[in-house]
Amino acid sequence: MFLLTSPRKACCIPKMLYAFIFFFISFASVAQQIDLLLKGGHVIDPKNKIDADMDVGITAGKIVQVAANIPATDAKKVIDVKGLYVTPGLIDMHAHVFNGTVPDAYIANGAISLPPDGFTFRAGITTVVDAGSSGWRNFKVFKTQTIDHSQTRVLAFLNITGTGMASRYEEQDLTDMNPVMTANMIKKLFPNIIVGIKAAHYWGGYAQVEKAVEAGKLADVPVMVDFGEHKPPLSIEKLFKDYLRPGDIFTHTYAYGPTEREVVVDENGKVKPFVLEAQKKGLIFDVGHGGGAFSWRQAIPSMKQGFRPDVISTDLHTDSMNGGMKGLDNVVSKFLNIGMSLPDAILRVTWNPAMAIKRPDLGSLSVGSEADVAVFNLRKGDFGFLDTRRLKMKGDKKLEAELTLRAGKIVWDLNGISAASWETETAGK
Repeated sequence: MFLLTSPRKACCIPKMLYAFIFFFISFASVAQQIDLLLKGGHVIDPKNKIDADMDVGITAGKIVQVAANIPATDAKKVIDVKGLYVTPGLIDMHAHVFNGTVPDAYIANGAISLPPDGFTFRAGITTVVDAGSSGWRNFKVFKTQTIDHSQTRVLAFLNITGTGMASRYEEQDLTDMNPVMTANMIKKLFPNIIVGIKAAHYWGGYAQVEKAVEAGKLADVPVMVDFGEHKPPLSIEKLFKDYLRPGDIFTHTYAYGPTEREVVVDENGKVKPFVLEAQKKGLIFDVGHGGGAFSWRQAIPSMKQGFRPDVISTDLHTDSMNGGMKGLDNVVSKFLNIGMSLPDAILRVTWNPAMAIKRPDLGSLSVGSEADVAVFNLRKGDFGFLDTRRLKMKGDKKLEAELTLRAGKIVWDLNGISAASWETETAGK
């Protein structure tokens, strides 16, 4: 660098030349400040109300600029994403990733749960929230075994049952539903990882939900409720009005299992009025597609009548992955084909789940936030989509993850759009 250390020498330099040297030094210090530039794409960032053609600049794993026509010369690496959609990395708010090898285990430390990195990035997901696979007794195993070793950001709802989803039988043990121990695990040990409490698979009355809500009040976190498996079905109107609070989450919204679960759409195809009232009062409705909890006969009438989910999620596990669910991009595609716009769908897999779990640092492309980014192709064609009853609905659009970045690092590149051509690399060698 040229230094002007002597006042005598400085005075001999014409003022215009001095100004030029000063400008050059200043410009050099800011030029090429962007490590990676996603250029030419259409950005959808619901938190920041962006739905426009813009470029996204990333440096040191953080978002540093979102603007139109950022000069390519400002970046060390440029990826052409023209014709594609650029969004915050998706948040899957309902998944099961406590994968393990314990014999006869169900979802807690068992083979039905999945290791997250193999099933997240390929769908544009950068954050998953495990939906109650573990309880306070085995959460530390889950953390050590999975959370601490995953590139995917893994957060969790803590099951109100101490052993989590070890099996349906353990999940019935009211004596193992300890609100104080559950709340302590959250507030005193892992407040940055555990974001809520899960109640699920209980065959009795409302007692499990009461325990979960008690823990939720102690820890100041939301409760997610899977309210199936009651024979005969219990009233969800009573659940909504008497037990759940604004900000609590009702999952498996579009399930159809009328012998053990009250549904949101009645036998005449009408959304029950109290469901709409509960949503207006702040109850959060989550898709939680799963292997048996999404039916066209519930979802399509709901969409037509204006009852839309607040959050779109997968309920990821081996059965759902290999069934009608497949992946979060596929679930989003279903809603695109039954009347939801792309910006509305992206809202429900980014900023809405971030707010539901009280993590406003996630789910956006805000400058300064961690660079979790997804790039999608919205394909046009002739596609088929299955619900969990293996009934098909045809559609003409399908979302497909082209590129996923986690903390600024490329972790998924479907068609090599970030890579140099091998012919170019080998030319002249």
